[in-house]
Amino acid sequence: MSYGWSFIRPEGIPNLKAPVREVVTGVVFNGGYYLRSEDGGESWQGPMRPPHIKPELLRDPFGEPIPAYNRGAAVEGKDGRLFWVAAATDRISPHRTSNHLMISEDKGMTWEYSCPVAVDETVTFNEASIHETPEGDLVAFLRTANFEDEACIVRSTDGGQSFEQWEGMGFQGHPLHALNLPDDRVLLTYGYRHEPRGIRARILNAECTDFATAPEIILRDDGTTSDLGYPWSVQMDEKRVLVTYYFNVDGGIQHIAGTILEID
Repeated sequence: MSYGWSFIRPEGIPNLKAPVREVVTGVVFNGGYYLRSEDGGESWQGPMRPPHIKPELLRDPFGEPIPAYNRGAAVEGKDGRLFWVAAATDRISPHRTSNHLMISEDKGMTWEYSCPVAVDETVTFNEASIHETPEGDLVAFLRTANFEDEACIVRSTDGGQSFEQWEGMGFQGHPLHALNLPDDRVLLTYGYRHEPRGIRARILNAECTDFATAPEIILRDDGTTSDLGYPWSVQMDEKRVLVTYYFNVDGGIQHIAGTILEID
């Protein structure tokens, strides 16, 4: 799942049906899209466009409401449904996004809106990853703005029909990814965009309730600018995990790098 953009001549921007989001000169946000594989990644369908959701105010360059979007990880629940936390621009000025749950009952062919995940008058919630615990709770890890970059967590105990009140996790992260380990602990990885910049992690208990006390692990602290993060982890074998992420170093160009963790 990722984002789409249209490159438009700057003099054409005023002719677009408002509201649109021009992130840099001539580049207009198109909302989200995703790819889908039914054969273990040997072939792919798409790009496919999620549906538009009501809280979203933005339009694409053709004047149509943009589809739902988010670059965080979705999860397949024990009942076979897919859960995905999307973002929505629900206020234009000052710009603010909130998070909302989408559910697919047909392996990602179609999606339905379920409920708000995190909405606040001042805090912006955007790129999020979602995880299902052994007890069946859905736990979403949220990137924020206007909250001193603090990562947030929010939980559903009713299968995604509703979410409890969001709360700060006590540390900064941009954005986060949760990987279920073989013993049901959760490896939570995140970019860290403050000195010393880099990639960090915590290992949470199975129900993700100890986020405030779980020790922080520094994977990298040699990032040059804050243009880094977006980690994604995969289990290599019983003990080792590969964490990939977007990174930069002094004098180099932005790139994708990886760190292998051995977890006791």
